[in-house]
Amino acid sequence: MTDSTKTPRERYRQQVREEVKEKAWQQIAGSGASALSLNAIAKQMGMSGPALYRYFANRDELITELIRDAYRSLADAFIAAADGGAGRPGLAGLAQVLRRWALADPHRYFLVYGTPVPGYHAPPDVTAIASELMSVLLDACATPDTEPHAFEDHLAAHRAWAGSHPDAPPQALHLALTFWSRLHGVLSLELAGHFTGMGLDPALLFDAEVDRLVKP
Repeated sequence: MTDSTKTPRERYRQQVREEVKEKAWQQIAGSGASALSLNAIAKQMGMSGPALYRYFANRDELITELIRDAYRSLADAFIAAADGGAGRPGLAGLAQVLRRWALADPHRYFLVYGTPVPGYHAPPDVTAIASELMSVLLDACATPDTEPHAFEDHLAAHRAWAGSHPDAPPQALHLALTFWSRLHGVLSLELAGHFTGMGLDPALLFDAEVDRLVKP
């Protein structure tokens, strides 16, 4: 349904929900996702708690919406990179998309890739969006010409996470997981400020890790 086909009531509801999410991000930036409070947001917006619950039933529903938006924005960026050039985007291109997305909003990054929110469990549709990311990544992972590794024997029987790539070679699965874990490791340390004072350029470190992955 587009905005032009929505009723005034539906448009108002969407507007309020967007404002609630904006206030939620401000809370997360100040106190972290675990401290998210619908009652505090309602007070900021001049509403009662029960009135706000008409827009989000509980804290977990709000967190789900924030996580869904975050994953959707990264998945769309990956898909745009894949569709924007001739052929597949390549690992190096996807790595830069990931880094730009992370640096643009560290709180959004940490909500989906940081410490899990205690007691929260994402619904299946959020997992489905996350799987789109891995699908684009696996498209970019040509089977590397490397010696088989014991972990790849394990992956041959543990590939449910590959989603739309059930027949991807174990070497490609291994490369995709290595890409995802190593680059998130560098990004998490950078965004948390752990490189501050070390006198190094995190961007160059990130690029060096990408080079090692692309040209082992």
